[in-house]
Amino acid sequence: MFFINKITAHHVVDFAAEELKKYLRMMMPRCGEIGIAYCPDATDGFRLGLMQDFGLDVSEAKDTDLDDILHIDTDTAGGIIAGSNPRSVLLAVYKYLTLNGCRWLFPGIDGEWIPTKAIEAVQYHKMADSRYRGQCNEGAEYQPNMIEAIDFTPKIGLNIFMIEFDNPKYYYDCYYNHQSNPHREAEPITPETVLQWKRQCEAELSKRGLQLHDMGHGWTAEPFGLDSTDGWVAGNEDAGEEILQYMAMMDGKRALYNGVALCTNFCMSNPKARAIVADGIADYAASSTNVDYIHVWLADAANNHCECDECRKMIPSDWYVMLMNEVDERLTAKGLKTRIVFICYLDTTWAPETVRLNNPDRFSLLVAAITRNYYEPVAKHIDTSDVVLPPYERNNCRFPKSANEHLAHARLWRARCPVPSLVYEYHFHTVQYKDLGVFGFAKLVYDDVHGYRSNGYDGIIEDCTQRAYFPNGFSFYVYASALFDASVSFEELKEDYFRHAYGEDYREVIAFFEALESVASFKYCGGGMSTDPKKSIYYNPAYAESIRKVAAIADGFAPFVQAHKNMPLRAQTVAYRLLWRYLEYAKGIANAFALKAEGKGVEAQHAYSSFFEDYGKYELEMERWFDHHMIWFGMNGIFGNKDNPPEY
Repeated sequence: MFFINKITAHHVVDFAAEELKKYLRMMMPRCGEIGIAYCPDATDGFRLGLMQDFGLDVSEAKDTDLDDILHIDTDTAGGIIAGSNPRSVLLAVYKYLTLNGCRWLFPGIDGEWIPTKAIEAVQYHKMADSRYRGQCNEGAEYQPNMIEAIDFTPKIGLNIFMIEFDNPKYYYDCYYNHQSNPHREAEPITPETVLQWKRQCEAELSKRGLQLHDMGHGWTAEPFGLDSTDGWVAGNEDAGEEILQYMAMMDGKRALYNGVALCTNFCMSNPKARAIVADGIADYAASSTNVDYIHVWLADAANNHCECDECRKMIPSDWYVMLMNEVDERLTAKGLKTRIVFICYLDTTWAPETVRLNNPDRFSLLVAAITRNYYEPVAKHIDTSDVVLPPYERNNCRFPKSANEHLAHARLWRARCPVPSLVYEYHFHTVQYKDLGVFGFAKLVYDDVHGYRSNGYDGIIEDCTQRAYFPNGFSFYVYASALFDASVSFEELKEDYFRHAYGEDYREVIAFFEALESVASFKYCGGGMSTDPKKSIYYNPAYAESIRKVAAIADGFAPFVQAHKNMPLRAQTVAYRLLWRYLEYAKGIANAFALKAEGKGVEAQHAYSSFFEDYGKYELEMERWFDHHMIWFGMNGIFGNKDNPPEY
């Protein structure tokens, strides 16, 4: 009989004990009841708690609240499962289960691969190689999926979940309005409902001890009374002079940028305007003490900063750091320890020239390489000291095209604001959909994780859909695994994921994706093989013939997939069912890419639109892992749409 003793009294340890019990009983369905009790002096059974409560050394961590150390020392009857903080205890439980054969391949119960077997002894000790490992909500969200995504996060070793916006209704609208799918009827939701759902998400994060990162954009709007709940949608037409006096001046006029509050910067040289924003942030922090990090970003638009005479005296990043100092003053006055994250993004890519942080201990720097290409990985140990960066030109900035150039800018930021630094990435936004063969993209993710780490960054938060699992979850598995343990090889991860997801014939599936990669490479689909970029970054007529081979590869593989659609394990059935639908998807998208390669942009747009509109009939079947809206959004960026067809 098994027993679980909680050495540390903490609600996350309570949850960790329940999770251990649940999965032990699933692994050993005839083992009988597994009792749980708080017993700090226990010497037998499973003992769960902080390493410090076991007298274990945690000196390798610079900050035990932030650094996750996992310590496992068990035999077949129990033993110690511990961590450097409560979250790490939960991570250690999942690691123990993983080392006993469990896998979490997709979010939700249908993604669980739980063997039926007796437990084995485990000895394991590891501090995560990256401090920050997480994701930020994006895409088309629906609430059951958000809860599954949060539940999945620690199971694969991640420790952060960010929820962008005070009220993320825009992202929920992308799903519930079903704008991208004519096969589904709109299901409108209210801001009040979404705010309740956000609080539910926060409670689920707290249950697991995950770091909650909050907000991001919105601070240039909400403190002034401008509603940004609808995101990047024009509104606030009734904004009067009392509000507009604080907005950025462009072309001699103060107004909302393109009518969108979320995209409008404010006059940062105006002390009263900065005070309104700083007070708004401090008040938010005071009422949101469950938030670990508040992200303070400026408007989500480029080349639209204030042109008044006072603002011109410094570049936006200097005014931005001045604002950070004023935020710190207010948080200090309120006795708040809330951490603040500021961002190297768009116009603030250029580092401050004169203003410095007064209290670096409160802050972290987020480097968002949003304008980079994704067919070149981040180089390891790059020397950016000789990179010639263009000077800042107010509202006429040329943004970096490579991740390495972004890091050259960030080097100056880090020198002038020496604080912990992490990366905000966009791999799983829409980039993932540009690789039909999966492996090119997955290897880029792997290389980028290692590249950023080798250049001194403390981790990554992905701006991503919470349904990044089509045709499978391999790339996200690579992301999470490499962040936690840099020593694991790409080939080890491939072998492990595919063997569990597809069963004993998994090598056939690997060969299929390798075949797709060989004829429709990620570099081409990512826009890196054009023979005439003036026409299109996809223009390459000679490559069209290669892309058209996708159809034959998919058709040739169909009998194999059909024979494997019903597997003994549910997670494998899910994997093959997704792969079955992916065969049709790959053929449809490849046809559009082939036309694009030939310079037939209008024909490519029609082919894509016709295919994808029909493909929407499968969304409900796959929606727990397949984000129909984000694929639609991403592919519109390549092929255009019926209202804006491309010229080529």
